[in-house]
Amino acid sequence: MSTLINRKTFRAAITHLNKISQLALALMMFLTAADVILRYLFNSPIIFAQEVTELLLVIVVSLGISLCGIDKGHVGVDILANNMPKRLQAIFDCFTNLITIVFFSIIVWRTFVQMEYVAGNRITSLVLFIPLYPFVGIVAFGFSLFTLVIILDFFDSITGVFKK
Repeated sequence: MSTLINRKTFRAAITHLNKISQLALALMMFLTAADVILRYLFNSPIIFAQEVTELLLVIVVSLGISLCGIDKGHVGVDILANNMPKRLQAIFDCFTNLITIVFFSIIVWRTFVQMEYVAGNRITSLVLFIPLYPFVGIVAFGFSLFTLVIILDFFDSITGVFKK
C-alpha cells in the first residue's frame, strides 16, 4: 500500500491543507474579535459573523483532522496499551483502525449523499445566502483524507502483527 501512496508527498499535501485550516481559524478569531468589539463599543455587531464563523469552522475541522491523524494527535488509551506486548498492541491497533475505517467510510458516503441533496435543493445560508454544498463537499473531502490516513495506519499495524 505504501508503494501506491508516497507517504512523504501525502503528508506534505495534508500539511498544505492544514495551512488553509489555520488561515480559516485566524479569520474566525479576527471576525469574532471584531464582532465583540463592535458589539460592546458601538452597539453595532457584525450581522453575518456567526454564520461565517460556522462555515469557517467546517473548514478548520475538515481540513485539520487528517494532520491530527498522521501525527497521532487523537485520543488514545495509552494506560492499557503500554502494558501490552508489542504484537498484542498491533492486534489491538488493527481492530480499532478497522472499526474507525468502517465508521468514517459510512460518514464519507453519507456526506457525499448529503452534498448531492444540498446542491440539488440549492440550500444556502440564512443571512448571506452562501451555497452550502461546497462546505459539505469540504467535509466529505477532509474526512475522506482522514479515512485514507487510518487505512495507512491499518496496514502499518498489520505489519506490526507479523514483525518478529
